[in-house]
Amino acid sequence: MIEQITAVSKGMYTEGTSHDHKVIIDEPANMGGTDKGANPLATMLISLTGCENAIANFVAKEIKFDLQGIEFEVKGEIDPRGMMGEEGVRPYFQKITVNAKVSTSESEERVQELQQIVDARCPIYTTMVAADVEMVANWTKA
Repeated sequence: MIEQITAVSKGMYTEGTSHDHKVIIDEPANMGGTDKGANPLATMLISLTGCENAIANFVAKEIKFDLQGIEFEVKGEIDPRGMMGEEGVRPYFQKITVNAKVSTSESEERVQELQQIVDARCPIYTTMVAADVEMVANWTKA
């Protein structure tokens, strides 16, 4: 499987296209952007939730889990000095906390089973782990 996108950028604004779907990434005005889309770091966190949700739905079918929906709240912690070029400060997230409320008739133990399988198989989650980002996953029954 190969994923491919096209993108056109002007200033801080980027419009990407994937399979005829447009995604706008921008920065707020105080960062030199036009504020017409989420910033790249927020977009990455949204992508993480989309990936976790997709994998959760695949896994739920495999393990016969009653998945009715997931509400995510994700927080990424980053030291902006790294993005600005300060040596010795990494320019990517140090820590990401994923709080997920799973709507289900399943037990809390089954929610934890789902979370463990999803985190092990989600390409974006595992990429963050491989980059040595501290990942904190808190999945609970809604």
